[in-house]
Amino acid sequence: MTLAQPLPLEGEKSPKGGPRLPLAFRLAAREMRGGLAGFRLFIACLALGVAAIAGILSFSRAVEEGLRADAREILGGDVAVSLLYREATPEQIEFMKSRGQFVRWIDSRAMARPVKPHGRPTLVQMKAVEPDYPLYGVTELKGGGTLADALAQRNGVWGAVVEDSALRRMNVALGDRVRIGDATVEVRDVLTREPDRGLNAFASLGPRLMIPFAAVADTGLVQPGSLLNWEYRLRLPPGTSDKATIDALKSRFPDAGWRVRGLAEAGGGIRFWLDRLTQFIGLIGLSSLLVGGVGVGNAIASFLAGRLRTIAILKCLGAPERLVFSTYFVQLAALALLGVLLGVVIGGALPFLAQSLIADVLPVRARVALYAEPLAIAGAFGLLVALLFTLVPLLRARRIPAATLMRGAVVAVAGRLPWRDALPILAVALALAAFTIFTADSRRIAVWFVLGAVGAFIAFPLLARLLMFVAARAGKPRLAGLRLALANLHRPGAPTPIVMLSLGLGLTVLVATALIEGNLREQLTRRIPSDAPAFFFVDIQSNQIQEFEKTLAAIAGAGPLDKVPSLRGRIVRIGGKPVSEIAVPSEARWAVEGDRGVTYSAKPPEGSRIVAGEWWPADYRGPQLISFDEALARAFGLGLGDTITVNVLGRDIEATIASLRRIEWTTLAINFVFVYSPGLLDKAPHTFLATVKARPDAEDAIFTAVTDHFPNVTVVRIRDAVETAAGVLGNIGLASRVIGFLSILAGVLVLAGAMLATQQRRVHEAVVMKVLGATRARIAGIFAWEFAALGLATAFAALGVGTAAAYFVISRLMGLDWTFLPTVAVAVALGATALTLAFGLAGTLSALRQRPLALLRNE
Repeated sequence: MTLAQPLPLEGEKSPKGGPRLPLAFRLAAREMRGGLAGFRLFIACLALGVAAIAGILSFSRAVEEGLRADAREILGGDVAVSLLYREATPEQIEFMKSRGQFVRWIDSRAMARPVKPHGRPTLVQMKAVEPDYPLYGVTELKGGGTLADALAQRNGVWGAVVEDSALRRMNVALGDRVRIGDATVEVRDVLTREPDRGLNAFASLGPRLMIPFAAVADTGLVQPGSLLNWEYRLRLPPGTSDKATIDALKSRFPDAGWRVRGLAEAGGGIRFWLDRLTQFIGLIGLSSLLVGGVGVGNAIASFLAGRLRTIAILKCLGAPERLVFSTYFVQLAALALLGVLLGVVIGGALPFLAQSLIADVLPVRARVALYAEPLAIAGAFGLLVALLFTLVPLLRARRIPAATLMRGAVVAVAGRLPWRDALPILAVALALAAFTIFTADSRRIAVWFVLGAVGAFIAFPLLARLLMFVAARAGKPRLAGLRLALANLHRPGAPTPIVMLSLGLGLTVLVATALIEGNLREQLTRRIPSDAPAFFFVDIQSNQIQEFEKTLAAIAGAGPLDKVPSLRGRIVRIGGKPVSEIAVPSEARWAVEGDRGVTYSAKPPEGSRIVAGEWWPADYRGPQLISFDEALARAFGLGLGDTITVNVLGRDIEATIASLRRIEWTTLAINFVFVYSPGLLDKAPHTFLATVKARPDAEDAIFTAVTDHFPNVTVVRIRDAVETAAGVLGNIGLASRVIGFLSILAGVLVLAGAMLATQQRRVHEAVVMKVLGATRARIAGIFAWEFAALGLATAFAALGVGTAAAYFVISRLMGLDWTFLPTVAVAVALGATALTLAFGLAGTLSALRQRPLALLRNE
């Protein structure tokens, strides 16, 4: 920068008599005439992080709006009534019909057995619907016909429609017949859209098969204790309140034991998982923005390093520190606004680009549009991060003494900030932390994220200092290149802290997300015990259990049958208080939002350990006792002697907690959150759950025998269930990996900025070594040793911090067993080393091309 005339004063008039713009604005405008050279990384880092957050929040909002717009379709009506095991009484049905248009259906798992040879029996999610189904929305068929025509009885045979995957699994085609229980139906069309399927599409172990409600009587599946969901829906007259109707149902039948929902609860399960997924991926996006913030600081440091003389000249001409700070703050604020605006534009466009790619994966139709709130939140995050990482180098730069003009361009801008300068930085950091917490769906998770981020920003500089300390005391290796590389790691002004923080944060995010997803996948696939059961059997009737055991005992290779009585119940009171009056923690909401498995037993079940209290005697017949899951009891705030009330078959059963158990779900043994003492539930209608272990060569024989002789029994092959769950996890993991790689991309940009920030010093060192006789190959080798050591050290540091974060999430927040995955460690170590070498050597080649004469003249 050159000045043709002395600096005018703040209030000086222009030659034409008009007031001038503030001097800082005019100086900033002159600085920016050179274009955006040197600020591309600054803008890219901000834009990338803001775009990630804006895209995530915008898409989440689009799905939320879809839930609101399609609430009636998702719920299936204005009011939904659900019963398990039993249907509503005629009196209850008549009362519902008097309130509006009425429809009902049955939802249950069942085995579909093709009639033709070479067909494969398959587990399906059966839905038996009445002719008026659906009350809202349209059931779409591939053939274009109506559902009523497809399901109608023709020549004494009922019709059925199935999802396309069911055709492949059963090895059947349209027109073929399959048996559901004792009934035979004809597959007539492919189901392409079911308006009220919602999140059940993810929870199902099998594809959808839909039959008419009238055909259920022929199947023989409706038996006492059968695991059937009876669903009832009401379409209310215009102007009728769903809340008033719900109150009338609850008032008229207070002991019905049903679950009643209105439009406000439509997609409740979807919202729960959407909030958690948005929170998880959103925090990864915020991590990318924080990583980008380091890049902002590096870019500013690089820019200011090239402006040392300009600042010194300003000081020599009498410019106060405030003017120096304001000049560059205005310039950087304008560039930050540009980066944030670019990120908001890209983030707002991302849902439009992604809509067609993931529309089939979503359980609802997203209403993609430009929503102001998520874009404003993303923009606010970007501005706060930009402000935080801009203040540090700016506050240091304004303190550059005029003597710098006489010392050359290699003088670094460093040193501790006085407390008066540190206070505004602390205020901005606290504002960013508060904004992160108060805009999050789960403030508890957000608090841990903030603490983790603070810990990472403290840990990496400390680890860098430790590396420098070790390098300074590593002795003097014989290799001259290695000796000089070690010296470069700890010399004054070394880039070690900047590089470790820059690349380390991005790698930490990737390590943590990879280990979290890997551990979840490990829980589903690799941790299945070698002696795990081969099959789960559901809905074995009480009068079938003996014959069932005999059938399996006759098959060579089949182990003994492990059977447990099974009922379903819904928690209605916790500690004597209705569930609606209790603030249940988010991690335990699943237990009160639906029906749970219930059983009774005279002895403790396998796969669990009593951690508090005692089990009741085998011949106990006193007041009702219950053994409860330890983790859930802790979330509910319950302990020994407290009561919990569960509605089973329409009857509220209050029981006292006699013991708490720690359940090892990974053993795949049959286990229940609720285990009652015998004496009451054993008199109620119930079915049996059972498992059997078998040699691999006996599995097909077991499957065939059960599906042929017990058509009402649902057979779940463990391998198939694990593959289904792994597929769902894979979709979530893909989203996490995409955002995780955004963090690495941000880290790469930041690393490039870090190298640019130290480029001037590297050029100086290369020139000095050239003058002393070093060849280009020798100089490149020295820098290669330095960057290889720095990359490996950063990789190990990121591995340690990321592993600690993943361990905390898996073991503390999720309560699962932890496994360290060494392949992730190797990949991160190699990747970090390669990245650091690539960017470091790229800067080195540029330094090697520098001619010594210009630098030696101190230009």
